[in-house]
Amino acid sequence: MLRNLHVKNLALIDEMEVEFEEGLNILTGETGAGKSLIIGSINMALGQKVPKEMIKEGADYALVELIFEVKSEDTIRRLQEMDIFPEDGMVIMSRKITGGRSVAKINSESISAAKVKEAAQLLIDIHGQHEHQSLTGKKMQLALLDDYAKEETQEVKAEVKKRYEEYSSILKELEEKDIDKEQQQRELSFLEFEIQELEDACLREGEDEELEKTYRKMLNGKKIAEACGAAYRLTSENGESASDQIGRALREISAVTSCDAELQPLEEQLEQLDGLLNDFNRDMSSYLSGLEFEEEDFYETEKRLDELNHLKSKYGDTIEKVLEVKEEKIQRRDELLDYDAYLNQLKEQKKASEEALEKASKKLSKIRKKYAKELCRQVTEHLLDLNFETVDLSMEFEQTTHFTSNGYDEVEFLISTNPGETPKPLGKIASGGELSRIMLALKTVLANNDEIETLIFDEIDTGISGRTAQKVSEKMDLIGRNHQVICITHLPQIAAMADTHFLIEKTVESGRTTSKIHRLPQEESVAELARMLGGVSITETVLENAKEMKELAAKTKKS
Repeated sequence: MLRNLHVKNLALIDEMEVEFEEGLNILTGETGAGKSLIIGSINMALGQKVPKEMIKEGADYALVELIFEVKSEDTIRRLQEMDIFPEDGMVIMSRKITGGRSVAKINSESISAAKVKEAAQLLIDIHGQHEHQSLTGKKMQLALLDDYAKEETQEVKAEVKKRYEEYSSILKELEEKDIDKEQQQRELSFLEFEIQELEDACLREGEDEELEKTYRKMLNGKKIAEACGAAYRLTSENGESASDQIGRALREISAVTSCDAELQPLEEQLEQLDGLLNDFNRDMSSYLSGLEFEEEDFYETEKRLDELNHLKSKYGDTIEKVLEVKEEKIQRRDELLDYDAYLNQLKEQKKASEEALEKASKKLSKIRKKYAKELCRQVTEHLLDLNFETVDLSMEFEQTTHFTSNGYDEVEFLISTNPGETPKPLGKIASGGELSRIMLALKTVLANNDEIETLIFDEIDTGISGRTAQKVSEKMDLIGRNHQVICITHLPQIAAMADTHFLIEKTVESGRTTSKIHRLPQEESVAELARMLGGVSITETVLENAKEMKELAAKTKKS
C-alpha cells in the first residue's frame, strides 16, 4: 500500500507530505485547489511525462517520492525478479526533474523509466477519466476478462505464447529460406568456398591465445633474454654471486651453531634460502635455453596469427565462435544439397506447430467463454446496485483472422440499459458517468483476486448524483475493505464514507499561491461535508445534514 507521498516544487506545491492509511482515503477541496496535482504528482513518480513548466516558478527542480509498504509475498517475489528488493517491506520510488533532465530511483538506485512503470503495475492501479474511456477498447476488455479468469488462464496463456513463438519462428524461417534454384546454387557455391576456407585453416580452440602469448615472448625476446641473463649471472656465477655469498654465510653460521642453540633456526633459514636459490637458478637456466628461436619461427607465428585474426574478423570474435559458424554453414550446405526434403520438413514442422497453437488457443478460448458469462453476471448485479434500472450485459467473442501470442479471441462487451433495446458496444451506448460506474463494478468484482494493494480513483463521480452517488460510495467502501483506496471526489455522499479524509486547499501568502493538504479530524470532516452540501452558505441545517450523512455512512460501513 502507498504509505507516504512527498512532493516538492511542483506547480502550486511548495512542499507537501501525506501519510495515507488503509481502507478508503478521500481527498476533497474546492475547484482549483490542486486536487488533480495529487494524482499528477503520483503519475509523475511513476514515469509520466511532465512539462518543465510544472516545476514551481523560482525553483531549480521538482521532486516526488512515494513510499510503498509491500505485504504480498508474490509481489515481493516478482519485484525481486526485476532486481528490486524491498527493504523491511518498503519500496521507495522517487523522481527528480531538473530543467529537461529527469532521474528516477527505486530504493536510492537509479533506474529506467520503463522499469519504474513495470514495478508500478505491481503496486498501484490508477483510474482516471482516460482509464474509464479505455474500457471501450477491445484489448482492455480482454485484459479484464483474463484478469478475472487468471486462476485458469495463466498457465494456458503461457502455453499459447510459447506455441506462438515456435510457430512464428518456423514461419520466419520458411519465408527466409524459400528461394529459387538460381539463388540456391549461388548460396551453395559461396558456402562451399567459406567452408573450404575454414577447413583449410585447421582451427583449434585456444590456439589464438597460445600464439599471442608466444608472439609477445618472441617480440620481446632480446629484452627478456638480457634481463633474465643478468639475473642469472647475479645469482649463480662463480665469484661474488648471491649463491656464493649465501653459501659462505651458511658455512660461517654452521661453524658456531653448536656453541649456541639459538643459532639453529637462523641456520635453517639460510639453508632454505640456499635451496630456493638453487631451484631458481635451475629453472632460470631452463627458461633461458627455451628463449632461443629462429627468425623463421617468428615469421610463421606472425603469419598464423594474421590468418586467425582475419577469420575472426570475418566469422566471429573468437575461435570458438568461428567454429560454431563453420558448423552452421555445413548444416546450411547440407540443407541446400537436399533442398526439397529440407523445405518439406519445414512445412511439416509448420503444420504441426500450427495445430499445437490452434489447440492451445482453442483451450484458452473455451476457458474465457466460461468465465465471461460469470463475469457479466456478477458485474450486472453490481450495476443494478449502482442504480442502473435494467442491464443486459454480455461479452461477444470473435475469432481473429490470424494467431497472436494471446490466442485468437477478440472480445467486446455489449450492453443495453433500456428494456427491449438491442445490446450494443460500450463505446456506442454508455456515457462518461455510466462508464465510470461500469469500471467501478468491474473493479468491485475483480478486487477479491487482485493482488495490487492500492487503487486510485479520479473522477469516479463524473455525471452522477443523489442515490447513484450513495451506491457508488458503498462500492468504494466495499473495495476498501480488502484494498487501500485513494479517491478524489466532489460528492459529499462519497466523502462521507471516508475512513481517512484529507482536505486540499489553495492559499495566498505574500503574494504567492500554494496548495496544501491536511488530514481532517471528525468535526472538520463534517464541516467539509457541509461545505460540499451547501456551498458558500453553511447553515445549522446544512451542518446537521452533514453530521447525519457521516453517521449514516458509519452505520453502512459496519453492516
